[in-house]
Amino acid sequence: MNFSLGQRWISDTESDLGLGTIVALEGRQVTILFPASGENRVYSVSEAPVTRVMFNPGDIIRHVEEWEMQVENIDLQGELICYHGTRVDNGEAVSMKETFLDHFIKFNKPQDRLFAGQIDRFDRYTLRYQTWQHQLNREQSHLKGLIGQRASLIPHQLYIADEVGQRFAPRVLLSDEVGLGKTIEAGMILHQQLLTGRANRVLIIVPESLQHQWLVEMMRRFNLYFSIFDEERCSEAYADAPNVFETEQLVLVSLEFITKKRRWFEQATLADWDLLIVDEAHHLTVEKDKPSTEYQRIAELSQDIPGLILLTATPDQLGHRSHFARLQLLDPDRFYDYDAFVEEENHYKDVADAANALLQDQQLTEAAKNTLTELLKETDVSELLSKAQQGCEASKQTILSMLLDRHGTGRILFRNSRSGIAGYPSRKLHHYPVPLPKQYKTAMSVMGNISGIQSAELSAKRALFPEKIFQEFEGEGSGWTQFDPRVEWLIAKLKELKQEKVLLICAKAETAISLEQTLREREAIKAAVFHEGMSIIERDRAAAYFADEYDSAQVLLCSEIGSEGRNFQFSHHLVLFDLPLNPDLLEQRIGRLDRIGQQYDINIHVPYFENTAQEVLLRWYHEGLDAFESTSTTGQLLYTAFSEELLELIAAHNCDEDELDPLLEQVAKENRLLKAKMEQGRDRLLELHSSGQGKCDDLVKEIEALDDDVVLPTFMINVFDTFGVNQEDKGENTIILKPTEHMLNPSFPCLRDEGITVTFDRTTALSQEDAQFISWDHPMVNGVMDMICNDDFGCASVALLKNNKLPVGTFFVELIFVAETSAPKALQLGRFLPPTPIRVLLDKAGNNLAANVAFDTFNQQLSAVGRQTGSKLANALQSAIHPLINQANDIAQTQLASLQQSAMTSMLTQMEAEQSRLKALKAINPNIRDEEITVFDKQREQLQTHIGKAQLKLDAIRLIVVSNQ
Repeated sequence: MNFSLGQRWISDTESDLGLGTIVALEGRQVTILFPASGENRVYSVSEAPVTRVMFNPGDIIRHVEEWEMQVENIDLQGELICYHGTRVDNGEAVSMKETFLDHFIKFNKPQDRLFAGQIDRFDRYTLRYQTWQHQLNREQSHLKGLIGQRASLIPHQLYIADEVGQRFAPRVLLSDEVGLGKTIEAGMILHQQLLTGRANRVLIIVPESLQHQWLVEMMRRFNLYFSIFDEERCSEAYADAPNVFETEQLVLVSLEFITKKRRWFEQATLADWDLLIVDEAHHLTVEKDKPSTEYQRIAELSQDIPGLILLTATPDQLGHRSHFARLQLLDPDRFYDYDAFVEEENHYKDVADAANALLQDQQLTEAAKNTLTELLKETDVSELLSKAQQGCEASKQTILSMLLDRHGTGRILFRNSRSGIAGYPSRKLHHYPVPLPKQYKTAMSVMGNISGIQSAELSAKRALFPEKIFQEFEGEGSGWTQFDPRVEWLIAKLKELKQEKVLLICAKAETAISLEQTLREREAIKAAVFHEGMSIIERDRAAAYFADEYDSAQVLLCSEIGSEGRNFQFSHHLVLFDLPLNPDLLEQRIGRLDRIGQQYDINIHVPYFENTAQEVLLRWYHEGLDAFESTSTTGQLLYTAFSEELLELIAAHNCDEDELDPLLEQVAKENRLLKAKMEQGRDRLLELHSSGQGKCDDLVKEIEALDDDVVLPTFMINVFDTFGVNQEDKGENTIILKPTEHMLNPSFPCLRDEGITVTFDRTTALSQEDAQFISWDHPMVNGVMDMICNDDFGCASVALLKNNKLPVGTFFVELIFVAETSAPKALQLGRFLPPTPIRVLLDKAGNNLAANVAFDTFNQQLSAVGRQTGSKLANALQSAIHPLINQANDIAQTQLASLQQSAMTSMLTQMEAEQSRLKALKAINPNIRDEEITVFDKQREQLQTHIGKAQLKLDAIRLIVVSNQ
């Protein structure tokens, strides 16, 4: 190396020191000052790990006085380089000796880094190119936003998410029956809208009792972190912002808060939202043309919010007019008159009857044929009808598809029922009468005398929990588990089921805690508790301890919160240690196991005290509502109708057959009538539309194939290794990730200081909720790809090619260009022209070999080279490489033009096809909104502009030199 005072060099090993200046030469040592960092380094002249900084014509360089010049030519003045060119700010001709280069200069261009000796490791260049390829595939995938949820792949849920999630500003009512996953459907739609850029700011409004469940569901299933806004949060935020709701992107509030706090409600209406989600929307009622306060609040909010999603399992339960009013919230232009809506609904029944006749292969009546002909009058369906009546399945499906596309509320209302969805297990009740201990009898007698007269409901609630009465009598520290025969029964049952996982749900946290202590102390039975007094992390650990296959808890003891939002379908034994009065709560408890995907029949075990309030409630549920062995869709209605008689019998412990049996017979009769009425009222056509008619079976298969693919795990493990993230195998499908002191980036996406557990397996993620489910939609994966592509990581490299058939010294230059353009996220330009890597591989004669030499095949033949050797090779070939870079740019420009043309054609085809479909549909189905059609005109114009402005950037460069060694 030839050193001279004033020359500028950069450290190969400490590139963060900035630009160095030689300040001393003494014998065999050279001293370099790095002014940007205030550091000095003394090196051996013969082995200094530094590279001379030399810029080339066309480069923009910066003077220490902070003005810039564009280099036009270069010469040597003694041992120093002198750059000549023009100032960027005023066009003045200037010269600059290298001594006056800005100390803080950073080499951003790949070629500058290559020639400055800032050469990256071989594997980092490979990882960079692979990352661009993965990002391209993800942007173009129609599965984006549908694969990352921690949920089973249920066809009807995927269909609704795919159908609604791709709409502009969706406005829909999700009204699947209890247990069919409305919250998951809403989360999937929201997840897709956020990932694709259709929405950025979201407001969710739910009943106060469901706030925690929604917060956890959004975080655990979709990695969406909402902020709960209540009085305290709003008061604190008001000190920092004039509108508290502008301080967060994703906000969760209770319906009660929005209703009662006018001040904060007004701020919510002034905030800018893209999407509003309202759960339990049946609370939004209109009685005698007088809307409730809740309805008025949501109506005012939804006027200015483009997207609106309402959720309710009982859309018509609190009145048909209220149901119409909620539809009016979604589309006031379409649902403008209640009487017209009722008349139209009567017509829907004729359509549904005709559809049912087709589905059941019945001969159509003349009236049904006339109905179908009239509804589908824009098409001559006579031939299709004739073929369908002759058994042609294709003709039948064509007619049904046409009906679905034109059916009244089809695009706004989605409703699936259990009777229309296959895949549910059967339920089996096992009930175990045990005698009431004398300790309980004494306590209940004494406390009953002390308590005095109480309401029937309060007395009934007390009567169902004799252990609580005993604790009031004896004190909280009383050992009720020592004599309660239900505990003996539980121990015996767990021993009997020692190979099975058992979920136990009871009303109170104290009951679960006492049972766990007793099981552990008396029989050393491994149990975990799960209750509202625990933190989310503690609950995760308890659920994971229960879910694990090895050295885990046999039983999970839950308080009532165990019936909220968790999925324990790997178990098929449910113990109900007590029973709730609320029928919906009972269904929620059973719903932890009774889910689509459950592979075994569910065994429901209920121990109860005979001849007590518990027996009355058990018989009410079993004989009256049939709530244990079938889904109770009528339970709440019947409880409301018969609660007075029921509560009196429970409070009195009245199991007298003369009084109880007639009530149960009457309830069972009403239950059968209600269910028959509901079955007759089922809109089979609407259910067909809501379930997707099997359209999502292929979607499920695609996602399953992606889940089974090893590309993502291989990529991410490579990333962990490269960035220095520690990995520990926790189980067959889980890994513990922990940060280390030697990580390349101390802020690795989503990695906490204490570490995290991850899995790439959906089934494992469903059973072990402490493990994050890593998919292509996960924020860690997205963060990693952004971190690699937006930095200079791996953008300049040198490699050796050992090939005896090529002359030693032959070289190739591989260049990765990226075609990209900027556009608002909501346009989703990535559908047509995502950032696209363009690979050019040139030999020294300028021939592009990329089409004939695949990246992976070529990469396997290469070997790494040390940084100093690589720097020497790059500098030796610099004059030959520069013209090749310009030539590669011309080749890439040609490919960019082709990409733009292809993107433009794809965009126009897709936009015109969807717009034409909606225009045709609107002619016969008025619930297609005008803005859904006109938005395509604006989008088309904007997309054409942005596609036309696409540009190239040189993202990475690699020099490959042939060697026989």
